[in-house]
Amino acid sequence: MIRALLTTLGLLFIVALIGAGGALYVFHKFGQDLPEHRQLADYEPPVMTRIHSGDGRLLAEYAIEKRVFVPLSAMPKRVVQAFLAAEDKNFYDHVGIDPLGVARAIIVNIRNIGKDRRMVGASTITQQVAKNFLLTNEVSWKRKVKEAILAIRIEQALPKKRILELYLNEIYLGFGAYGVAAAALNYFDKSLDQLSIEEAAFLAALPKAPNNYHPTRKHGAAVIRRNWVIDRMQLSGFIELDEASAAKQLPLTPHDRSETQFVQAPFFAEDVRRDLAGRYGEEKLYKGGLSVRTTLDPKLQSMANRALRNGLIAYDRRHGWRGPFAKLSADTRLELPGDWKRAVDSVPRPKGLHDWRLAVVLGTDADYAHIGLEDGSEGRIPMRELTWARAWVKDQQRGPKVSRPDEVLATGDLVAVKAVSKDADGEPYPEGFFGLRQIPDINGGLVAIDPHTGRVLAMVGGYSYERSQFNRVMQAYRQPGSAFKPFVYLAALDNGFTPSTLILDAPFVIDQGPGLPKWRPANYSNKFYGPSTMRLGIEKSRNLMTVRLAQTVGMDTVADYASRFGLIERMPETLAMSLGAGETTLMNITTGYAMLVNGGKQITPSLIDRIQDRHGRTVFRHDDRVCRNCRERFWEQQSVPRVPDPRKQLTDPGSAYQIVSMLEGVVERGTGVRIRAVGKPLAGKTGTTNQERDTWFIGFSPDLAVGVFAAFDTPLPLGSRETGSSVSAPIFRDFMAEALADKPATPFRIPPGVRMVRINARTGQLARNGDEDIILEAFKPGTEPTGESQIVEGQSWSPTGGSVNSESGTGGLF
Repeated sequence: MIRALLTTLGLLFIVALIGAGGALYVFHKFGQDLPEHRQLADYEPPVMTRIHSGDGRLLAEYAIEKRVFVPLSAMPKRVVQAFLAAEDKNFYDHVGIDPLGVARAIIVNIRNIGKDRRMVGASTITQQVAKNFLLTNEVSWKRKVKEAILAIRIEQALPKKRILELYLNEIYLGFGAYGVAAAALNYFDKSLDQLSIEEAAFLAALPKAPNNYHPTRKHGAAVIRRNWVIDRMQLSGFIELDEASAAKQLPLTPHDRSETQFVQAPFFAEDVRRDLAGRYGEEKLYKGGLSVRTTLDPKLQSMANRALRNGLIAYDRRHGWRGPFAKLSADTRLELPGDWKRAVDSVPRPKGLHDWRLAVVLGTDADYAHIGLEDGSEGRIPMRELTWARAWVKDQQRGPKVSRPDEVLATGDLVAVKAVSKDADGEPYPEGFFGLRQIPDINGGLVAIDPHTGRVLAMVGGYSYERSQFNRVMQAYRQPGSAFKPFVYLAALDNGFTPSTLILDAPFVIDQGPGLPKWRPANYSNKFYGPSTMRLGIEKSRNLMTVRLAQTVGMDTVADYASRFGLIERMPETLAMSLGAGETTLMNITTGYAMLVNGGKQITPSLIDRIQDRHGRTVFRHDDRVCRNCRERFWEQQSVPRVPDPRKQLTDPGSAYQIVSMLEGVVERGTGVRIRAVGKPLAGKTGTTNQERDTWFIGFSPDLAVGVFAAFDTPLPLGSRETGSSVSAPIFRDFMAEALADKPATPFRIPPGVRMVRINARTGQLARNGDEDIILEAFKPGTEPTGESQIVEGQSWSPTGGSVNSESGTGGLF
């Protein structure tokens, strides 16, 4: 008996020894060349980067996996308990693998042999972390052995809380949701702390196979699995029996996630994205969980979107109707709503419709075009809404006036329309009336900047981001024309000239040498006005005066100012450049104007106020000034802290104000007189290039600088008499009227030392009794008129007399 017992024990010992040796061999064999598990200690799951506007509203999100990371300490216990009950009830007791769970799975799988049931697993949460982070999804016993080895190592290297935190934030739960926080939003439109027992249980039912428990397509299986998790929660002591019973009786009702409200500023958001990618790389942008607070003002952005779009449409309508998007074939049936709805659906939807609707013309009569809309409803376009649609003719001309709808539209035409409630005179229309619309060929941009800080408050880079992602504020290098002239005049003011200096307005010719044509700049009016004040020269945008002034001051000086104010680097020192023949961007020239109204202080345009990493640490701040006493906790009558001003002074503040005052005259009496309708102190300058290819208006109030550019992307003439005054200035006007509607009429700030003197606007001399055209002019100390005057005449140079290369070409006009 004893011998048999000893024999049995010996055999068991030998088997155990062999088993232990086998286990050691397996661990040694498969434990080699495994991924480094210690990296999980510092692992941070990919988290989306969020871009916010200046008021905190969401502007854009960038991510590969849309995940919201939530620390374990911030997760509700109910959610954590649901996953522990469903996936690993012994999580806090095992060492990475659960021997009891493995034994139970083996027994269940043996019982299920031949019953066509799915094999039961026994992976712990730690094993799932090992698989999801460090291994592939290969289904094999070798991978399971590696998974077990890694799980044991992970348990030795990381605390349980860290392992559970990684699991709950990394796991894929279907519906495009990575992590429990994203799943709660995607399935129930709730945050984690709002989940009920049955909802938390449903999420915990998903890790094994989310598609098998889809809440709508496989509703029955999903409810069964959810109720199983609820039972496990009750058996584990996480909830009471009555709570479990009540939870199982409740329906499984998913809710679509509320549509995220984004501020509509796609050109702005894309430029921020490029900035972030340049600073931190694509990896950090799409996975780093950055929180970016931008400078964008959503109200101003909305106004900018509207003003630019309406202005481009207004220009486009002045130049006629280019025809429908498409024309349906003659045999297309259009008798029934279903017929035209199918016909409209068969044509690719044009990009850039915004709030317009697609319609097909069903027929016309003497007064109306009858249309079928894409939703199957009908409508009418009255003749009054078609009078603008004269046929487009080459060179932006128009055909004869329209007298009947069939002169514009024909049956089968696919067009854009917009519901209208009243006509141009304000008379109401009946229900179901529409206006004909056309996507403009012209494009443009608008940017608004805080002139004191450089913060970009609004930016629209084109008519439609959907049609073209090219940003005409940042990327389009075009000739600014006369919008460049203020910097020529500023250079003169800094070198002894005054707004009352007389400049000759007369023919100017330069012989450019053998074989080259003579350069003969001219005024837009092709007239000459004789000696005129510098102020009048900029107010009326006189080309000949500007050329003479640039020649006198020196193009090397003008080029220095162009570089100093960030308009054009290394500008050729040729006289044509003084008329705006160089190329710059709308952002650059608007920033240059901003530095005029802020007193000549250098600013750098910025779209980003602050960047924080995933942990909330600030890694970038646009305003990098240090104010040591700005964070005092208590007010004890101490002196108000002084915030340092590190901005570089680019020009004399007096000269800057003189230019501002002269540009205010442009609005009051000159080429920008359309802007006067706003009724607030405004200043600015039009710009147009030869053959009306580019149009600009750049201007400002005391605290807001705005630039507008409009032209064809491929430079073409805009049409006769289409200038910065007629195309871009109305856009500026409409934007400013809305932006400043609730703001007080703040006058431009006069710097210390500048004197306002009454002068005769025509002669530039001190005003006398009986003078009619009297204005207040700004003078720096000691520069007031004395009664003596000299006229800047310039000279026409020939090659033999010391030629100045004028470089004929496009230049400022109006």
